[in-house]
Amino acid sequence: MRPSVFLFLVAGAIGISSAQVQPATPANLPAHKIRSNDLVSVSIYGEPDLTRTVRVGSDGTIRLPLLQQKVKADGLMPEGLEKAIADAFEAEQILVNPFVTVTVAEYHTLLPVSVAGAVRNPTTFEPTDKVTLLEAITRAGGLTPEAGPEILISRPSQDSSAVQAPLVQRILVRALIDAADPAVNLTLQGGEEIRVPEAGKIFVVGNVKVPGAFPVHDGSETTVLKAIALTQGLAPYASNEAYIYRREAGSGSHNEIPVDLNKIMQRKSPDVPLVANDILYIPDRSGKRATMSVLEKVFAFGAGVSTAFIYMAH
Repeated sequence: MRPSVFLFLVAGAIGISSAQVQPATPANLPAHKIRSNDLVSVSIYGEPDLTRTVRVGSDGTIRLPLLQQKVKADGLMPEGLEKAIADAFEAEQILVNPFVTVTVAEYHTLLPVSVAGAVRNPTTFEPTDKVTLLEAITRAGGLTPEAGPEILISRPSQDSSAVQAPLVQRILVRALIDAADPAVNLTLQGGEEIRVPEAGKIFVVGNVKVPGAFPVHDGSETTVLKAIALTQGLAPYASNEAYIYRREAGSGSHNEIPVDLNKIMQRKSPDVPLVANDILYIPDRSGKRATMSVLEKVFAFGAGVSTAFIYMAH
């Protein structure tokens, strides 16, 4: 009769619990799920030949003596692996009710993950377990309103024998967050650099109420009229003609595209689409502004200034 079977029968006869016969073992490291490349110590009470320290393989399993099948360890807590090992020995009819103890001798350290760009709190953290892309972005406080339509993930090269550029993967924000597509919520292995570029912008300057830069969101067309609406409308002295300054691809020069605002607003001409980095400039009607400026002085300072206005008007 094997010693473990004899021990089991004796323990049952005298009423000793498994907790009483299990030997003292060193404490585990801080409890985390076991993953590939972790080093675990496995001891089985009364079976010193089966007690050993093994490293979890890249497939997430460990191999123990006498067992024909590997035991899955990846994703289990130490106590979960204890049960899995005991079940495996019983399933193959090698041991009866074995007392298994698992301690983690070494956790495989994951490389830090960094999140930067259009997130609320750019961060770098060392994961104690595998995390998903969405969890990493959540750790950075989520996306800002200026976030663009894509997330860029740079992964370190797996080939250490050759110098290779990191693999860059593009994930659509809409698929990850709006559609909640699990296929794009990638599991990070450590060492990833996550960058969230800001959305492209259009710039509106000149005679509008609130000049500024406005993001171009994915899937929505931005036009001249929409851009003017974002600035809360034209100022009183805006010209009927505007200009779009558009950078030529591959060069630093800009094309000047005239736009007839009057015809667009009267629906006599189609609205003009804008693209990222366009500058929409709306000049003022300087002649009219000068005249109105003088008229304001007339109303403010009386007839004496009226003479000056007549003189200037001529």
